Amino acid sequence: MSSFALLALLGVASAAKVCTNVTVPVYINARQAIFDVPTFETNLDAVKFSLDFTNIGMNYTDVVTKGFENFQGLYNISAKYCKPQGDNKANPTVQVLTHGIGFDKSYWDLSYNNYNYSYIDVAVAAGYHTVSIDRFGIGNSSHADPLKVQAPSEVSALHEITSMLRNGTFPSVSHKFGKVVHVGHSFGSLQSYLLTALYPGSSDGVVLTGFSMNGTWLAQTLADWNLHLARLNQPLRFGDQSVSRSKTNTAWLGQSLISILQSALSAIGINLSTSDLWQEIATTELGDIINGWNATVAPVAQNLPTGYLTWSDLTSNIFAFLYPGYFDVGAALFAESSKEPVTLGEIFTLGNGAPATSPHTGPALVLTGNEDTIYCGGRCESTGNPNLASIPAGVAKAFPNASKFEAYIHPNTGHGINFHYNATAAYKVIQDFLSSNGLQSS
Repeated sequence: MSSFALLALLGVASAAKVCTNVTVPVYINARQAIFDVPTFETNLDAVKFSLDFTNIGMNYTDVVTKGFENFQGLYNISAKYCKPQGDNKANPTVQVLTHGIGFDKSYWDLSYNNYNYSYIDVAVAAGYHTVSIDRFGIGNSSHADPLKVQAPSEVSALHEITSMLRNGTFPSVSHKFGKVVHVGHSFGSLQSYLLTALYPGSSDGVVLTGFSMNGTWLAQTLADWNLHLARLNQPLRFGDQSVSRSKTNTAWLGQSLISILQSALSAIGINLSTSDLWQEIATTELGDIINGWNATVAPVAQNLPTGYLTWSDLTSNIFAFLYPGYFDVGAALFAESSKEPVTLGEIFTLGNGAPATSPHTGPALVLTGNEDTIYCGGRCESTGNPNLASIPAGVAKAFPNASKFEAYIHPNTGHGINFHYNATAAYKVIQDFLSSNGLQSS
């Protein structure tokens, strides 16, 4: 892999960390399913898909699976490598960070509120190096047929990244890492788990955030998302629309639209307040379109195929990812404006066929918000089993050989842990767990 050309895109330094954005060519090789699904044309097709997928009368994944293939090819993975400024440790530990559905690698280094929610800042301050990636098919990584972007191909890419870090061929890094740990969120946690199961010995320690192995609430999640075609939901980011602005074109689109609507409605005898109209706009797909137009930097139209989907609006985002009262509404708006899509292939492989156990022998931590709706149904401690402290604690069965297993339930937190007020407290739990199990940098 070291023979492939590599492009270092950007170097960024701060008082605590030095980061470099890189494009990493990886060779993906994965056995995965062939799904036969008609091409989507409209949002109604996405609704029909959700109905079929959640229908209790059939296993829709089995219905559309027509065989298996070896998916292979060279693709680019967008990554961000960070290390402590002035670091001179001989044996640093690197954390490989894998985001979940709806996010990209910025989940680990959120710019909102002057990086106050940055996981990477906390990890680097604890002496760790980090590599955060855009999963295959997402963000600035290579896009592909949405039916081909599945968990197995993404895990293959993660394994290649891990191997590069171990053998010293990861771009912009001049040494080999003797200790590599994997930290995931949600679908990224599933992929980190699959990495330990399918590539034994690849990880020295694993941290699975926003995770359990209980899929009871998958149908609820899809119902909440009210899936739409990403290219229609945010046409300026995911579609083929482009936006150009002159220096004089500085009016805020949302405010302009409110004024227009107020005038038009008033003309027919409907008088809605500015506040009511703002609520209507901000919490529907109109808000997604306006956010794209109002972006500081005009978005690049990705022209994604229709098999790239996303949830409908801000309210769906909050239901799935956030716990009301314990997050900044501005952060929620930021999350909605910067959300990433999910592929059909990913939905079909959300835990489908995952091994029940992993041979992983290192430490394993599961950290999930107590009010996680996706993996806990809204209350992780409500197990109905006096012998099971929490739903995520059940993951212990998947790690029978782990040197240490711990399930930690973070209070007042929903599924999207990093967007909550107390996110940094969760980050500290992770660093303490790793260091207490011999995985600190030295």
